[in-house]
Amino acid sequence: MEIVQKKGSNKHTFTFKDESFNFHFKDKSGSDDVDLSYASFPSKSSVRIEQNEWLRNVGFLWCCLGVFQLGYAIYLSAPTSGKGFWLGIGLLCLLYSYFSKVKYSVYKAEYGNVFVIQDKKHDEIINELNKRKKKQLLDWYAEINLENELDDEIGKFNWLCAEDVMTREEADTKIAEVELVHKSKSEEPTGMLN
Repeated sequence: MEIVQKKGSNKHTFTFKDESFNFHFKDKSGSDDVDLSYASFPSKSSVRIEQNEWLRNVGFLWCCLGVFQLGYAIYLSAPTSGKGFWLGIGLLCLLYSYFSKVKYSVYKAEYGNVFVIQDKKHDEIINELNKRKKKQLLDWYAEINLENELDDEIGKFNWLCAEDVMTREEADTKIAEVELVHKSKSEEPTGMLN
């Protein structure tokens, strides 16, 4: 499965494989390619906004110049024709700057950052990643490992609950099972003395 996002010169491609996903992006500043397991996809994100600040600032400057010219012409009771030119140009710059702005959700993973453009495909991508993350974590850690210490197993199920992979009830059930198994193992006779 593959989902592609495009906005302006930005192209982000998410390729979903069985055990991992590939994030590839290309924009004005370059490109990158990252492979991550679903389990390593972070739960928390930050927001990054990419905007042409130079154009925005110039737009504000030209708007101010245009407003000054119009105001001065009105003050002097002079004709205002042609005096709003810089105001119009400034507004066009501001509009272009606003609509070319790109907003990202940034997920900082151990082996690279994942940028998801906040567009109509954003939620679909995040939901797919979280669904596959949950499945992978359950496949890896949902079963009781009798070789682990009791505290390690309890910590594992509490962690799965904190990651929203298990509900609190499911984690408590697993913890109760682990405690029961460890208790019964400690009560087994170790052998008869001769």
